[in-house]
Amino acid sequence: QVQLVESGGGLVQAGGSLRLSCAASGSIFSANIMGWYRQAPGKQRDLVATITGGGRTNYADSVKGRFTISRDNAKNTVYLQMNSLKPEDTAVYYCNYGLTVPPFSGSWGQGTQVTVSS
Repeated sequence: QVQLVESGGGLVQAGGSLRLSCAASGSIFSANIMGWYRQAPGKQRDLVATITGGGRTNYADSVKGRFTISRDNAKNTVYLQMNSLKPEDTAVYYCNYGLTVPPFSGSWGQGTQVTVSS
């Protein structure tokens, strides 16, 4: 089974930037939709951004214009560039993949913590 490993989280001040990476341990068919989710304490896990195999992207309204999702199919890696971070972006961020939206492979990685201080 393909494992997903998220990285790149950390503590940043409001207005700062972070770049998250999600590497798959095995080959993911390039036609898969890749997605980033986030889960804040006490809240449900929400889909933040998706990218199709052809590069079409979609974003939640809360991050539109600030976050950019991209992928490198040769490296089986998806990225999330996060700019103009806000305290409400604080959450554990997860990636996943699948053939439909919301993309889900059946399991989750460990996630990466993003904390934005005010």
